[in-house]
Amino acid sequence: MATTASPDTLALQRLYHWESTAPDRVALTQPLGGGAVRDYTWREVMDQTRRMAAHLQSLGLKPGDKVALLSKNTAHWLMSDFAIWMAGCVSVPLYPTLAAGTIRQILEHSESKLLFVGKLDGWAGMKPGIPAGLPCVSHPLAPDDAKKSYRGWDDIVAKTEPLKGKPVRDAGDMSTIMYTSGTTGAPKGVMHTFGNFAMAVQQGLKRIPLREDGRMLSYLPLSHVVERALVEHGQLATGMHVYFAESLDTFAADLQRARPTVFFSVPRLWVKFQQGVQTKMPPKKMDLFLKLPILNGIVKKKVLGALGLDQCIFAAGGAAPMPIELLRWYARLGLRVAEGYGMTENLGATHITTGDPDSFGTVGRPYDMVQCRIDPANGEIQAKAPWNMLGYYKEPEMTRATLDADGWLHTGDKGAIDDRGHLKITGRVKDLFKTSKGKYVAPAPIEDRLVMHSSVEACCVTGANLGQPLALLMLNVDAVKKVSDPAGKSELEASLAQHLKHVNEALDPHEQLDCLVVMTEAWTVDNDLITPTFKVKRNRVEDLFAKNYDTWVGMRKKVIWHQA
Repeated sequence: MATTASPDTLALQRLYHWESTAPDRVALTQPLGGGAVRDYTWREVMDQTRRMAAHLQSLGLKPGDKVALLSKNTAHWLMSDFAIWMAGCVSVPLYPTLAAGTIRQILEHSESKLLFVGKLDGWAGMKPGIPAGLPCVSHPLAPDDAKKSYRGWDDIVAKTEPLKGKPVRDAGDMSTIMYTSGTTGAPKGVMHTFGNFAMAVQQGLKRIPLREDGRMLSYLPLSHVVERALVEHGQLATGMHVYFAESLDTFAADLQRARPTVFFSVPRLWVKFQQGVQTKMPPKKMDLFLKLPILNGIVKKKVLGALGLDQCIFAAGGAAPMPIELLRWYARLGLRVAEGYGMTENLGATHITTGDPDSFGTVGRPYDMVQCRIDPANGEIQAKAPWNMLGYYKEPEMTRATLDADGWLHTGDKGAIDDRGHLKITGRVKDLFKTSKGKYVAPAPIEDRLVMHSSVEACCVTGANLGQPLALLMLNVDAVKKVSDPAGKSELEASLAQHLKHVNEALDPHEQLDCLVVMTEAWTVDNDLITPTFKVKRNRVEDLFAKNYDTWVGMRKKVIWHQA
């Protein structure tokens, strides 16, 4: 079996294919606000891409130079990526919700030579992260301040002749560096080639029915590996029509407009869909209707139609585990939701289920060309695929620790393989954990900030599969004495709440803490909560307190006092 990509499956070759074979077909539909949309045909996409690629080359950018993207998902996000590739450069996508410090860290570490600034919320807080002197180009939907500060896309395109010919990139050329959180909290730059994406997508298409006449709604960040592979490279492979979402407020209308044939989401949104249905049709009523042959089909069609998923032939979830009861609920409506598994380091493409009930609770079998094994020493899942990353940019030691000499990727996830070959995820080997939104959180840097409060002796940031992390705090001796007095306790609570606010302001949105749980009982070697070297035993903390997490979050308080 070939372990290299065929040239005609590579990204730029696919762009030229659609440019020549389907120039007048609509490729992208972009909401402009107020219900208005703008369609872009393949001819228009390629005309603007070619003009921007020519502009990038005119700036003196050299092959292999890094060009960054900071934007929500839009048609111009994709056109920028295509132009970066066509110009011979490497794209560096940034999450559109990052804090200024993280933005600066990534732009400087990647040595990006230019930044595209697009549609964003909170631009005023992000702008200080842009290094002085870095050239920037603003997209048409960029914040007004960005459009005033930087030269605009439309102006450049209007004044630049399109790049001629069909410049291509080899399968082994690096196409992108995707930054993902590391155990130290510093983002790691995952390097992938054009061939990696092509091979992963070709194998994915054996399981996921993307088609030329298909439709997808792009709303999860294109800086995330799943959206990048499934939407961007899935479209390049198949020529399907991609719609973009305008905002959270318009999401229902955006979904109705697209009526996707393939739909991917994180578990949190699948839950919200369910809750929305249940507010209009109580569970008991739906159960009754689904049991009646005459009403069964009508109810299913009505519910899926209201969600905008009545044309969906393949639904999937990933980034965090899907509750089995939730999968069963959708299956009763006739929508089988598959679960996928993978990492940025292997393009999110190692396993996926069929959506059949017998696979619930697992992530299914490996894709063709993927090998999977469990390390008997610690239960770690290890995967081997032809599209494993090249490594972490400028981090050879970290690369060797994750990708061994035999090509096995050490995922850091714990799991088990059942007798049918289905993989079940059971947790994380190390401290890095994932929220229900599918974002990794590195606890150590947050804990370093929390313990700066004068009353905090030790702390533990936790919250795997919660919407947001939370922190457990152990007070020092002086603070415990202070708490015995009601006035002192009130004063300390106010101080901790202010401290939480200050800490959260420095964190990226997915890292921000939901609450602080304050404990007056000491964490000691004797009660097994700390090691002899005074390190908190995270697993022990989880064992003792995880059962309380949902209750604490449900209290909707910033500071919660835990009584031993």
